[in-house]
Formats: sequence, structure tokens, C-alpha cells
Amino acid sequence: MLKALNLTHKFDYTLFNDINLDIKPATTTAIMGVSGSGKSTILHILSTLLPPYSGEVIYNNKSLYQLSNSELLKIRRYDFGIIFQAHYLFKGFNGFENIELATILSGQKIDPKLLEALKIDKVVNQKIGELSGGQQQRVSIARVLAKKPKIIFADEPTGNLDQATAKEVMSVIFDYVSANNAALVLVTHDDDLAKLCDDRYQLANYTLTKI
Repeated sequence: MLKALNLTHKFDYTLFNDINLDIKPATTTAIMGVSGSGKSTILHILSTLLPPYSGEVIYNNKSLYQLSNSELLKIRRYDFGIIFQAHYLFKGFNGFENIELATILSGQKIDPKLLEALKIDKVVNQKIGELSGGQQQRVSIARVLAKKPKIIFADEPTGNLDQATAKEVMSVIFDYVSANNAALVLVTHDDDLAKLCDDRYQLANYTLTKI
């Protein structure tokens, strides 16, 4: 489904070097590492938000960074879903409108059961500024799942949630992956959460190692 081939990224120093990764349908993959090691950068490269210094990202047998901007936009709109550490919600909209915007662009409809599963069905019509940080995070997760992506890229998706809620939210995401033959690439500091994934990788000393 998605492959990283010999990825290297540099600024004025090398962040990581010669990384390879193979993401298959219906699988969950966790990438771990200390702060500043480059975990989020890998996620941004895989999801087409940041071109690598060198190497390739292959999706459905196409080299992503050789595609046109319009082709990349189409993949981001229909196939990829990104859950950021920051919510990036439109504060002038309520929760439902934020989710609805993503589904309109992708041609999907919001499933009320998704809102119930994420426990935002009672607050989704409130303005974003009226929601707690945890509720905003769950709205941002609903926005991604509602568009029905083939691959979810998640950067510390439960960082603003308490342990019990985090477990419930990740269960919703894992269930989505299984039911839709999708894939999850997860960046996390939480070892317990990483252990729930099919594959785990550690980013350290410029390289990515399966653990």
C-alpha cells in the first residue's frame, strides 16, 4: 500500500538516514523515539506534507513526490487522513461543521455512530471555542475518520486525553482500520499504546529499527 524507500532528511544536520518502511492494508504501525528524533518529520514525508531530502515514498505503485500538485491534492483529499498534535479546527464553525467540511470535500457522509463512539454527539453543535481540549481532539479525529481515508497518519492523537478516554478513542481508530481494510501510521511516546499496534519501530541514531 505505502512504502518508504531509502528516506533521508537533513536540515543543517542529518535527522535520519536511509529509512525503509512497508505499510500494508489492515495494519497498524507505531513509530517511537525521543523528542526531536524526527518522528513527526517521517509522518509528514509519508503523508506528502514535506518532501524528503532524498528517497521515495511509493503509494499504489506511484512515486508520490513525482506526482503533480493536483494529483497529490486528490490523494490527500480522498485517500489520506492526518490527525495532528494541534487540532487545526476552524474556530468560526461548530464541531459538526468542521467534520462536515471534510466529508463534503471527500464525498462522504457523517455516520452518527462515529460521533457517539467518540462521545461528542452531545457537544458537536457547540462552537469550537466552547469545547474542551479533549473534545476538540475528538472532533479532529472524527473529521479524519468521517472522510473514510485508506491511510490514517496520527501524530500523538491522544496527547490531550486522559488515559481512559485515550483508550476508548484508540479503540475507535483501530476498529475503523480493521473494518475498512485501512492502515494506521502512529507516532507516539506511549509505549502501552504502541504495543497495541501490529508493528513497532524505534527511531534512534538516525535510523528506524523494528522492535
